[in-house]
Amino acid sequence: MPFDPKKHIMPTQDPAIRATNFKEVALGYSPTIAKDEALRCLNCPTKPCVTKCPVHIDIPGFIKKIKEDDLEGAYSVIAESSSLPAVCGRVCPQERQCESACTLGIKFEPVGIGRLERFVADYHNENSKTKAVKPESNGHKVAVVGSGPSGLACASDLAKQGFEVTIYEALHKAGGVLIYGIPEFRLPKKIVAREIEGLKELGVDIQTNVVIGKTITIDELFEEGYEAIFIGSGAGLPKFMGIPGESLKNVFSANEFLTRINLMGAYLPESDTPIFHAKKVAVVGGGNVAMDAARSARRLGAEVSIVYRRTEKELPARVEEVEHAKEEGIKFELLTNPIEILGSEDGSVSSLKCIRMELGEPDASGRRSPVPVKDSEFVEDFDCVIMALGTSPNPLIKNTTAGIETEKHGCLIVNEEEETTRQNVFAGGDAVTGAATVILAMGAGKKAAASIAKRLLEK
Repeated sequence: MPFDPKKHIMPTQDPAIRATNFKEVALGYSPTIAKDEALRCLNCPTKPCVTKCPVHIDIPGFIKKIKEDDLEGAYSVIAESSSLPAVCGRVCPQERQCESACTLGIKFEPVGIGRLERFVADYHNENSKTKAVKPESNGHKVAVVGSGPSGLACASDLAKQGFEVTIYEALHKAGGVLIYGIPEFRLPKKIVAREIEGLKELGVDIQTNVVIGKTITIDELFEEGYEAIFIGSGAGLPKFMGIPGESLKNVFSANEFLTRINLMGAYLPESDTPIFHAKKVAVVGGGNVAMDAARSARRLGAEVSIVYRRTEKELPARVEEVEHAKEEGIKFELLTNPIEILGSEDGSVSSLKCIRMELGEPDASGRRSPVPVKDSEFVEDFDCVIMALGTSPNPLIKNTTAGIETEKHGCLIVNEEEETTRQNVFAGGDAVTGAATVILAMGAGKKAAASIAKRLLEK
């Protein structure tokens, strides 16, 4: 068959239809498309794609199994390194990681590695009836704080080695940011539930509604017999701009807005959790969370604008998410920065005052710094403003635990083994790096699990 220089397109819902529902946008490859895409892989002996994968999946190895029509074999290869393949296949920025190193991508489009990972994981979840077997206990107990991607990865690796692992989750459902932060149309909740069920089969105990630092402290966990603790509590403390009007009604952090929708099902008519159904929404920010908030508000019936102070070239969100947002009718107010939120007599949002920006010299991150354009202020009517400006770690654990140090932004300080400044307390994911990607959090969780195992098994 002739060689295809482009990766196979991911089938999706029609934009006009999907903008009115919360069903998954991407429909997944068919077996035929998946095999055709797999045949594009050059099976490079140096495996540059593996080097760029934070959990080092044997990518050519699992793709080779797809070529051979051995889909369960392909899943087994992935599962050697990743505990969340169905999740990562959907939300990881492969274009900046494994696919960016694909040799084929030097002259053509890289292999659709993420799409193939999703295909294999979905096939396994739909067809495999085999349950994980709980290994024999090695007699060591480890506590994991947080059930997001770093905590799940750490717990999985430890459980497979026979550790007695308990996950403590502050919310009433396990999954962390996978369940409260990423919308159903990007990551269906049943996918996360299936991955968590696999952890339970390995013997992992998950305790929900437990706030470490309030319900129980790190010190008390050690007193209960845990020999090591992994903190994967994420970065759930939202940031705001500090401009006038942020205390008005109908100004939300993206965290609150998305949590109400994703975790509490506020978009459902029968939900007990209310959500404001705005007519016109401004989402301030340009990352994936901003896209998620904007696309969720659009599905609730609002006219939505993304307000971002740089150009589209500097948007940190995935290109795929930006394209999907545009297809769904979301407007982009670029080179625009809010300076005040104006209110009505009842104390709710009435409009947003902004100023036009232009790009000046590069800032510390290498991006050109936006600077205001003189006399360019304008006001546009909105009845809801959502701030999607990033997050930082909640200081609760640090403030209730002796010996744990943080850097100036509140992120936990760890060494090369992912151990904090307190012995036998390890950490990883957004609690250490600040808001980052699912796969990077998983990589930190796996690294910490290896360090914990080495520490406890060599006693």
